[in-house]
Amino acid sequence: MRVLGLISGTSHDGIDVAVVDFAIEGGALTGAVLHDDSVPYADDLRARLIAALPPAQTTLAEVCELDTLIGQAFAEVAANAASAVGGVDAVCSHGQTVFHWVEGDHARGTLQIGQPAWIAEAVGVPVVSDVRIRDITAGGHGAPLVSFLDELLLRGRGGTAAALNLGGISNMTVVADGKITAYDIGPANALVDAVVVDRGLNHKGYDDDAAIARAGTVDDALLDALLADPYYALAAPKSTGKEHFHLDYVRAHTAGRDISDADLVRTLTELTVRTVADDVRAAGIRYLAVSGGGCHNPVILDGLRSALPDVDVVLADELGAPVDSKEAILFALIGWCTLHGVPAIVPGGTGARAPRVLGTITPGAGPLRLPEPVEAVSGLTLTTGS
Repeated sequence: MRVLGLISGTSHDGIDVAVVDFAIEGGALTGAVLHDDSVPYADDLRARLIAALPPAQTTLAEVCELDTLIGQAFAEVAANAASAVGGVDAVCSHGQTVFHWVEGDHARGTLQIGQPAWIAEAVGVPVVSDVRIRDITAGGHGAPLVSFLDELLLRGRGGTAAALNLGGISNMTVVADGKITAYDIGPANALVDAVVVDRGLNHKGYDDDAAIARAGTVDDALLDALLADPYYALAAPKSTGKEHFHLDYVRAHTAGRDISDADLVRTLTELTVRTVADDVRAAGIRYLAVSGGGCHNPVILDGLRSALPDVDVVLADELGAPVDSKEAILFALIGWCTLHGVPAIVPGGTGARAPRVLGTITPGAGPLRLPEPVEAVSGLTLTTGS
């Protein structure tokens, strides 16, 4: 079964897509990544999305319009990717998270937009969507769902290994002696991106090649104040997002401080390095596979390697998951699992009390015909190419 995965993450800069050709034999799953790409949002659409995100106020009319416009953008990306590989059997779309409702140590709800019916109409195959909420109804945080893929990729490595994703928010899956822990660590690119956009520091909306951070120095007093955030002291499982770590959060911490743009970006970048490194050391991790846009930031990656000299810090490509499309591959996997009746939650991954089959299904051009259910997936091997 060829499944196309789609996601726009907390950096909300574009749509990641991957087409994976799955096959199962003896309970083990193989996945050949046939196509992967990242397609930027149109500038005007991204600007409208940013303007509607917390802590900004918005309207139901704007949410409705964005749901359609993002759904149409996802549909165009999906149709092009499906055509590039000669067709797909199904799509799984994460959509765009616009709100993640957390109270204390519990997730109460989550909202992803990007109407899947547009994708089903454009591609003509079933579309799995709305995958996070079922995890929340089972007591989980709905994040990080990537723990399901991480556990399969890290299974059997021995010792304590982890997979780290550096998107808008950093999240990590730790596998030690068969026990899994996964949670959101804190901001990765979210705060830096917000400052770059707000202050017009470049036209890209992010700190390309850490050019801004490398021109600055860390403000220790500001860093200490940022590290005092109570979120970091919460026990896993836990989740967070731009509802907490946003531009006004930065403004509140910098009010009354005389700090240059470069020093601010450097300090926010160091915040990511420090919070990740602290958690890696605390968990006794010896192997760390990194993915996400943040792994292209040399200040972050070099900072982690310097702070963690006893840890083998590698890119997730070593596990067969390209760093920029790992989450799109995840959602292709979740789509396959949903259509085959396989739960895509691992104990300890999100805090859910039991495994659940995730998502809802929008039929394609014809009658909805599901494949025979599969008991479980005993392992996963990913390769790149047909």
